[in-house]
Amino acid sequence: MYASAQKRNPFETIAVCVLPDHLHAIWELPDGDSNFSLRWSLIKSGFSRGLAADTAASPSKLARRERGLWQRRYWEHAIRDDRDLERHVDYIHFNPVKHGYVSKVADWPHSTFHRYVEQGILPADWGGDVREISGHFGE
Repeated sequence: MYASAQKRNPFETIAVCVLPDHLHAIWELPDGDSNFSLRWSLIKSGFSRGLAADTAASPSKLARRERGLWQRRYWEHAIRDDRDLERHVDYIHFNPVKHGYVSKVADWPHSTFHRYVEQGILPADWGGDVREISGHFGE
C-alpha cells in the first residue's frame, strides 16, 4: 500500500516510524506538489482494504466510510531548515523509546533509524539506553 501510493503520487520518505497506535513520517514531495492528504488517503485506504471484512464499525463510522482504525486528522509541518529537519527526524526515531515500547532506539524494527545507521548517518547506539540513563538518576 505504501509503495503503491508512492508509485501513483511520488514522494520520498525522509524518516518514518510505525508504532502500534500511531505513526510519524517526513516526506519530500515533488516541487509544486503539496498534496499530503491524497497520499495519506491512498495509504490508509490500501491498508484498510486488506483487513478482514468482519471488523465491526458503528453506523456513524460506516456513513463516513471509516473502519475505526485511522483517525481522520493529521498534523502537517513544513520543515524550515536543516536543523528543523534534524530535530524532527530525531523525534521520529526516538518515539518508540518515548512511548516505552523499547529502551533503545535500535530495538524498534519499524523505523528508518536502521537505514540511517546503514548509511552511516547515525551510530547504532544513537539515543542511548533508557535503562542505563534512568539508573544513573537513582544513584
